Amino acid sequence: MSITDDTRPEARPPAQPPSGNQFGAQLDKAPPQDVAAEQGVLGGMLLSKDAIADVVEILKTPDFYRPVHATIFDVILDLYGRGEPADALTVAAALADSGDLQRIGGVPYLHTLIESVPTAANASYYARIVSERAILRRLVEAGTKIVQLGYGTGGNGGRDVDDIVDLAQQAIYDVTEKRVSEDFAALGDMLQPTLDEIEAVGAQGGVMTGVPTGFSDLDRLLNGLHPGQLIIVAGRPGLGKSTVSMDFARNAAIRSNCASAIFSLEMSKIEMVMRLLSAEARVPLHVLRSGQLTDDDWSKLARRMGEISEAPIFVDDTPSMNLMEIRAKARRLKQRHDLKLLVVDYLQLMTSPKRTESRQQEVADLSRGLKLLAKEIECPVIAVSQLNRGPEQRTDKRPQLSDLRESGSIEQDADVVILLHRDDYYDKESPRAGEADFIVAKHRNGPTDTVTVAAQLHLSRFVDMAVV
Repeated sequence: MSITDDTRPEARPPAQPPSGNQFGAQLDKAPPQDVAAEQGVLGGMLLSKDAIADVVEILKTPDFYRPVHATIFDVILDLYGRGEPADALTVAAALADSGDLQRIGGVPYLHTLIESVPTAANASYYARIVSERAILRRLVEAGTKIVQLGYGTGGNGGRDVDDIVDLAQQAIYDVTEKRVSEDFAALGDMLQPTLDEIEAVGAQGGVMTGVPTGFSDLDRLLNGLHPGQLIIVAGRPGLGKSTVSMDFARNAAIRSNCASAIFSLEMSKIEMVMRLLSAEARVPLHVLRSGQLTDDDWSKLARRMGEISEAPIFVDDTPSMNLMEIRAKARRLKQRHDLKLLVVDYLQLMTSPKRTESRQQEVADLSRGLKLLAKEIECPVIAVSQLNRGPEQRTDKRPQLSDLRESGSIEQDADVVILLHRDDYYDKESPRAGEADFIVAKHRNGPTDTVTVAAQLHLSRFVDMAVV
């Protein structure tokens, strides 16, 4: 789509590539733009509030190439947001109050905008053109940044090649996500959206807003798992922490159709799928591994295969994955499948391409990286972690936050920490055999508590006590 115009007022100088770059001739031109389309958008908005409602779903202020158009757009949105009319007269008055009227060309330019469109009905069409040009401009900027990184002129600061590649991937990802560089926001601007969210949650009558874990008491406590959260699931070896994390992903994908991914540095894809089948079909894992299935077992599998095969769940068993690889794969899953939940099993098996002073520092970097990834892809990230031998050296075997292995920064970075405990792990004759505790030892945005569930490890799963 294109609308051409011979005039290009206030054209911004293009970003200059580094000296000696063979792509300089190609980049040394005006960035992608369509000023006539921008005029058409604003003209339509000045004619109709319905056009404003359509356009705000497509464009943001930085999408405009001409600064004066961005200024006019902001004023229209401000008036519209306050429920006031946004026509040539009211917009001119608002611009005069802010001292911007003469800078944008005065009242005559506002009338020029209105006269540039025969009808407001095409405003959304023009808006898509403006949006496309904005994306192309960001792509050019990202390309220039990548060239500068490659030539060592982009503020590398002695970074290694892996870091530079990651920065390049981030630049492209930001373009595809239509993000802008001005991510900061004034507190006053955020008050109303925050109040709107509080009101929306209240209007739902207590309905959970996050990704469900499949455990009713845990979901009530956490209100689900939320975008940007880092959730740590920790326990001693053999307690079932991998099973818990797979339960979260399995329940989210199969029960709630939330796209989920499991990166396992410990199990193969076949083993992960076997565990999923065991949990869903209720066929013991050792039976699946032995291949000695009865007709009833085959029937159970057949009944569940349809729903399982359609579930949006993805598994990856690449060994010794580092944070950069996980980040790149997670970005692709977010773009292609709208990823809602990511599981990394487990933290201590991850590697870092950087040289660090100690393993503690390496784990701290990995923990922080996973938290940043959760915020970047706007998706809850579950990281499975080992506990040290602290519980085994105490009379009370229940784990504590201080038992997190190798780095206290895990506790610091996490929004939620769930410590897994089973009495029968330490005492086979325990009266609580078959039960497990999800100890929510940290909950950044709410209370902590202990949730008791049933452990059915022969079926590779934990379930609500009510299910037993």
